[in-house]
Amino acid sequence: MINWFQDQASGLRRMQKMNKVQVIAVTGGKGGVGKTNITLNMASAMAAQGKRVMVLDADLGLANVDVLLGIRVTRNLSHVLRGECTLDEVLVEGPQGIKIIPATSGNQAMTELSPLEHVSLIRAFSEMLTPVDVLLVDTAAGISDMVLSFARAAQEVLMVVCDEPTSITDAYALIKILSRDHGVFRFKIVANMVRSQREGQELFAKLTRVTDRFLDAALELVACVPFDGNLRLAVRRQALVVNQYPQSPSATAIKLLAGKALSWPAPQRAEGHLQFFIEKLLNRPTLEQDVWSK
Repeated sequence: MINWFQDQASGLRRMQKMNKVQVIAVTGGKGGVGKTNITLNMASAMAAQGKRVMVLDADLGLANVDVLLGIRVTRNLSHVLRGECTLDEVLVEGPQGIKIIPATSGNQAMTELSPLEHVSLIRAFSEMLTPVDVLLVDTAAGISDMVLSFARAAQEVLMVVCDEPTSITDAYALIKILSRDHGVFRFKIVANMVRSQREGQELFAKLTRVTDRFLDAALELVACVPFDGNLRLAVRRQALVVNQYPQSPSATAIKLLAGKALSWPAPQRAEGHLQFFIEKLLNRPTLEQDVWSK
């Protein structure tokens, strides 16, 4: 199996380079920290700046991206794994033209993929035709193999943390596993639902006090997103706060985060466990079906 992966990566490296794609895994360790809201609002803000943005709902068993946006989905990743359609055929369009890869909800089997199914999923990405500038991966909560795999495959790991003990503890646990066992040492931190910039900085300080002492990991505070009633209203309306209430405090903070993320250096080569998945995204043929223009 290892040789098969290496052969695929080698073949894809020979493809003609075209677009450098940012792959950002948005995670948090604990559920309920606002990870999906950060992901979708970032995606919309990036698309508003002219980027072709794709969101992968990587919570394969408890997907909710489509629900948050009020989008009707007829096919998802489970249909791709069963060979009923391609990855391009399950894409749905969200606000600002972002492309969304929907997963399933209430399907435990999708959280327990076999090695062969993992390979099938990655192969589906390697065959994807839709061009993309930024791929945001909205991971599941916890420290499952799938969460770790996507974090390892990404060039940047965006960790969303709230000012509560369980959120900080779970974020630390995820950082510990990724840095100690999987070679991921850089983490960008979003302090979410804070009452002030100072509270966000204090939250970051709480986390770094333990990571600096016990882990070989570099943390960077990249955003403090304030607690905002407008965001709750937008969620109830199945809309995004950056579009529904663009001048609100949370929208302003997320748009600044999106702009900052677009300035992060583009990867020069693929790294990580899912290497040839990233290889395909980084090395596109010059002739491709530009579905974004449709």
